[in-house]
Amino acid sequence: MDYLIFRLYGAMASWGEIAIGESRQSSSYPSKSAILGLLAAALGIRREEETAHKRLGEICRIAVKQVSAGNSMQDYHTTQVPDSVGKFHYRTRRDEVVAGHSRLGTVLSTREYRCGAIAWVAVRLESSDSWRLSDMQAALLKPRFHLYLGRKSCPLAAPMEPKILQGAGFREVFSQFTCSDLSPYKLIGGNTKPVYFWEGEVSDFDSQLEARHVQTLTRHDEPLSRKRWQFKQRLEHCYLEGEAG
Repeated sequence: MDYLIFRLYGAMASWGEIAIGESRQSSSYPSKSAILGLLAAALGIRREEETAHKRLGEICRIAVKQVSAGNSMQDYHTTQVPDSVGKFHYRTRRDEVVAGHSRLGTVLSTREYRCGAIAWVAVRLESSDSWRLSDMQAALLKPRFHLYLGRKSCPLAAPMEPKILQGAGFREVFSQFTCSDLSPYKLIGGNTKPVYFWEGEVSDFDSQLEARHVQTLTRHDEPLSRKRWQFKQRLEHCYLEGEAG
């Protein structure tokens, strides 16, 4: 079976978790919604194209190898925006500050980022009627829209080097993937034991892996609507490199 595999590395990344109050936490590895968003941006799918986003999510099965979790960084964030007033629309930032001066409200939040995290992503297609892996590979090499790691302030810091590999499961193709050395880049944080995350069956990772060595997690990162920023739950398996099996 064919898989598309590529690397994600940046000085900063933010893989959003459930936002509670003023706290905006980040996972230590990419969420499915972030990976689908990155692929959609590369392919030129606009946010309002709900049908295309839905189809992309339906056909993609994703696995992540967390090579390094990096370090956590907290950012104290403030924004000032006016509330709405009738049918008037603020068309520029100047309109918000000048015309909406009396209605300005300040929102405070704490945002978490991962510094120096490294992840490998593998994608398998359930159907090739909409896109092929070669289409995605070409798009990642020459993206239609800007690619970033969860937030626009988090650009890629090293080439993704997307490759199409053949294997019997996610584990096999991860073992085949090679990419350029990151030593010329400024790495932040130490490496950890590789951790694997994938959706589907346990056997999709490795047919020889016993289920008792796998942990199943629940994540809220399955996109329902890109326009409304709605997500639903999905199940994801986790395996730590070095465990028996």
